Amino acid sequence: MKWLILGCKTNATIKLPITKYKTIMAKIKVKQVKSGIKRPQNQKRTLEALGLRKIGQVVEHDDTPNILGMINKVKHLVSTEA
Repeated sequence: MKWLILGCKTNATIKLPITKYKTIMAKIKVKQVKSGIKRPQNQKRTLEALGLRKIGQVVEHDDTPNILGMINKVKHLVSTEA
């Protein structure tokens, strides 16, 4: 078994096993349906972080709380599919 060794500030080391199998995450498709022009800067950056640049562009992400929060911030600009 392989081990991942992490160092800490207190000079203690932590050994974590590295597993071969990743957890399977559900995928979610995000499509940009409206423009980011004349939108607040944080919404433009969220679209960019999601990988959306053009209207009609579709990207696929894992269904994680981080991604769902980003989608929630720009829900009026995008559509989603499971």
